[in-house]
Amino acid sequence: MVHDLQRRISRAVIIALAIVGAPASVYAQTLAAATPPQDSVRAPISKAAPTPQLRTRFVVGLEKQADFEVFSLNNPNRVIIELADTKLKLPARPRGKAIGLIEDFRAGLSAADRTRIVINVTEPVVVSSAQIQKGKNGNKNLLVVEIAPFGLITNSIGSTGNKNKKAKKSSKKQPFAKPTYALGAIGLQPPLPRPALSPGARAQKTFKPVIVIDPGHGGHDTGAKKNGAVEKEVVLAFGKLLREKLEKSGRYRVLMTRETDVFVPLGDRVKFGEKNKANLFIAVHCDYASRAGANGATIYSLRSSTAKSLKNSAKKKVASKVLSSEQVESVKKASGNVDMINQILSDLASRELDATRDRTSVLARSVIKMMGESTKLRSDPDKQAGFRVLKTAQFPSILIELAYVTNEQDAANLQSDTWRNKVSDSILTAVENYFTNQLAQLPM
Repeated sequence: MVHDLQRRISRAVIIALAIVGAPASVYAQTLAAATPPQDSVRAPISKAAPTPQLRTRFVVGLEKQADFEVFSLNNPNRVIIELADTKLKLPARPRGKAIGLIEDFRAGLSAADRTRIVINVTEPVVVSSAQIQKGKNGNKNLLVVEIAPFGLITNSIGSTGNKNKKAKKSSKKQPFAKPTYALGAIGLQPPLPRPALSPGARAQKTFKPVIVIDPGHGGHDTGAKKNGAVEKEVVLAFGKLLREKLEKSGRYRVLMTRETDVFVPLGDRVKFGEKNKANLFIAVHCDYASRAGANGATIYSLRSSTAKSLKNSAKKKVASKVLSSEQVESVKKASGNVDMINQILSDLASRELDATRDRTSVLARSVIKMMGESTKLRSDPDKQAGFRVLKTAQFPSILIELAYVTNEQDAANLQSDTWRNKVSDSILTAVENYFTNQLAQLPM
């Protein structure tokens, strides 16, 4: 946590999506494949029906010269125009019927200083040219994008190859023909449309909070045993079911401190969460009482006094070890105050610990609320303790005592697939509720 402080600076990113510029006169133009581009780019849209040889020109008025990029995608078929932020004048949108290869288009801000135009097209296409030209009166900048059916380009490549075979007989050396599919100011347009990512591939690239599930005990440490329920077995089965549900949602990366009947020392369980940069740590246990009537679930978080001690310890560690000897010398050479820098970093560590404690409180309340709708809780289920697995400053952590093995009904519930399914569903909902909280969404 100490070494990660400097990278944990939250930045507000505002992404707006709005149509820019008022509609202008129509600049789009459809062209026959054999017809060379006309000098004027202000010709009206042709109403001719699309054919396999159809090319279509899309023209955008620009307030000023701007860097741009144009490329085509498929699944669905579309052309993307990315521009440095500038005011646009767009052609009138097609109404219910495609114009050439263009079905429709939309425009908006893709980032604070980037404008994007998405053109929906009737079939796979390539961008045959894209360039900024001057208007007829010479005082307007026009981005002229010409697209052609993918089949048209590939057929022309094939026919060029046949001509070259014939020409080879008369000359040993033939110059390469210049490609007709240019990307204007940026580079060459690839002959194939760029394949769209599948939803699964996109999901893999998105950030997923890391949740560590810690089934208690294991191996030679059986935990509590009574009424046929063995704690190490019950919590492992429950942990695997909870992992399955969390992973199935597609929103989280879920790890377990143990997946088999092995013993894992308490300190190693916490280190496992810290090593994997956990965003949540959920320990799962069963309770035991000498009184058979004791029943219900309990949710534990770190005791306040222990958390305060942990906070003071972390502050001292930061103040004494966060700067290496080389960094200290660099600060001194720059006439900097080493003690002041250490104090600033120490205060940052203190704030981080306070934020972790607040996040833990949000998580615990969410779990208590949702579990209370699926199973019986103790009369006062929100408890604090100094359990070793809760002693970390890096992530929110709770320990759930599912039920009492010493109570016959609780023990039967712990071994019931129906009960496990119901309670794990409630914890899944609690986790989802936690991550919708504004505090949980802040960088850790």
